[in-house]
Amino acid sequence: MKKTLFSLLAVALTVTLFADVELPAPQKKGGMPLMEALNARKTIRKYEAKELSLQQISDLLWAAFGVNRKDGKRTAPTAVNAQELTIFVLLKKGTFRYDAEKNTLVEINKKDLRKLAAPRFEAPLTLIIASDTTRQSRMKDPAKRIHYSDVDTGYVSQNIYLYCASAGLGTVAIGGVADRGEKIRAELGLAETVYPVLGHAVGIPK
Repeated sequence: MKKTLFSLLAVALTVTLFADVELPAPQKKGGMPLMEALNARKTIRKYEAKELSLQQISDLLWAAFGVNRKDGKRTAPTAVNAQELTIFVLLKKGTFRYDAEKNTLVEINKKDLRKLAAPRFEAPLTLIIASDTTRQSRMKDPAKRIHYSDVDTGYVSQNIYLYCASAGLGTVAIGGVADRGEKIRAELGLAETVYPVLGHAVGIPK
């Protein structure tokens, strides 16, 4: 009896501690034509409080840096295909890492850290794009690794802007994320080789 109770308690604790979110398959058809999305692309700084649906989050993340080919390559390029970038998703209910291969949000903690990345904006969702320089093993110069990570992040950022324009959402890029790198690393449990490059607040325009 005690063994059974212990097993049930262990299962309950596991469910509590690891609340990963399996996202619905991204919608890869439809949306606004590219030239119209480019024309509609703009920065939005005020948002409705309404949270995004899981479908919107899935589509947003796939457009930003999802897997679009069987060989694992992504919707945004990275130098020598290092794929050194990771997107972290900050929601009211917690902080998650986007696992592009599994299309899943992997829970990191249950804290609301949206203001850590975007202190000036009230948005239902905030993204942090971070670079793990250890994945750029073919580049020996540390300065070159940072340079190419910055360039690669720009591709992801533009994908976010274009998706938001197409989907009727708003976003603003937040360069100040890099200035709060040490605190962000501590809150997200990131290694010293991982540095936050850019943030994005995302929501329904007010």
